[in-house]
Amino acid sequence: MTLPDPADVPRREFVKAAVALGGTVGLSACLGVNEGEGSGDDDSVDPTAGDDLDGVPTGDPDSVPDRQHAWNDSLPTDEDGNVKTPVHHVLRLVDLAVDVADPAAREEARETLSAALSDLESAFEWSNGGLLFTVGYSPAYFERFDGSLPDSVDLPEPTALTSLEDPAFDDADILVHLASDFPEALLAAEEALFGEVDAANGVGVADVSDLFEEVDRRTGFLDAGLPREHRDVEGVPEDAPIPEGAPLFMGFANGFAESQATEDRVTIAEGPFAGATTQHLSTLQTQLNAWWDQENHHQRVAKMFSPTHAAEDRVGEWGEELAADPAVADLPDDAVEYARDEGVVGHAQKAARAREDGDPILLRRDFPTTDGDHTGLHFLTLQESIADFVRVREAMTGEDIADDTGVGTRVNNGILQYVFVRRRGNYLVPPREYRSLPTPDPNADR
Repeated sequence: MTLPDPADVPRREFVKAAVALGGTVGLSACLGVNEGEGSGDDDSVDPTAGDDLDGVPTGDPDSVPDRQHAWNDSLPTDEDGNVKTPVHHVLRLVDLAVDVADPAAREEARETLSAALSDLESAFEWSNGGLLFTVGYSPAYFERFDGSLPDSVDLPEPTALTSLEDPAFDDADILVHLASDFPEALLAAEEALFGEVDAANGVGVADVSDLFEEVDRRTGFLDAGLPREHRDVEGVPEDAPIPEGAPLFMGFANGFAESQATEDRVTIAEGPFAGATTQHLSTLQTQLNAWWDQENHHQRVAKMFSPTHAAEDRVGEWGEELAADPAVADLPDDAVEYARDEGVVGHAQKAARAREDGDPILLRRDFPTTDGDHTGLHFLTLQESIADFVRVREAMTGEDIADDTGVGTRVNNGILQYVFVRRRGNYLVPPREYRSLPTPDPNADR
């Protein structure tokens, strides 16, 4: 891809393109914009220098939480108490280039990776204004070892979860999720970890370039107004009336506090990986032409939330009337009977059926994307076990509702007719103590 002329587009659109491009070119572009150097082509901007980044605070590894996924206390909240996820995201899927089944090779590689991750925590404050990240390991990674994961860890191979999908499966060894409000911080960290830069934000970073082989790079963003600014891709009409306040291409908000599991709920409580969590990543492609050209606002609300939400004007233009609660707990318990009566069933309404004692069991950290110049969503969730994700996905799909009512398998069944699963992957996100090349029994390995 090529970068737009920064003089012709809003800054947010330019830096989003720079993050999607990545590499030293993308980093140079971000630095150039921030330093007032146009597109970043000026020779005075050196992305390989690893210099201090203006306005980006350094960090202290000793202050970082023991759980890799413990982000919420370091993130701001809006006026309704909803946690605000960082704006910019990069997902790096990599295979290992070393034989970690060999104890000596594993220990050497582990020390190098551990040093690099600690260096990043020194280079960037653990916050949206610095850098947040997780390192997750796939079932394919653990298959390298003779032993099996403990019973307390549910980490199956990814599979198709409904009859409506035929996804490819991610089997890269490692998934690294990097997130920040500052695109230059995100790209500087990425280049220090995976590129040829040996420092970030003025801090040297251990060289791990020999450890990894790149498999894939994915990017995205989450902020009000960004989808509206990026309607120039496939999958959405260029004149789609996406509200300014909406962070999603479908025109609504997400991440309501009352629809999110707590970090405690998604944490593995027992066994050698106590303090870990499991992570699921679905790469979704959206086709939203009919959503915007054929549905009116009432119909979109009914399909995204429920017909009750639409009839009672609960949502507002993009979700602002819901505050911190998507208001699905007070809907009729029998979704099948409800769908039969209404002729349509809402996405949020279906998903709520998987709650335990009224509480959500998934913590979503998903974000929209225009990877491949097409609208989509990197649907990233954290949960205690992958079985929890499967339960929610089955409830969300609502095949039982389609079987027993006039609602179609896809049509009028939430948002299924607009969203298509392209890839799936499962990962274990260990606590920080074991985040560098763990074995299935980390206690025995130390």
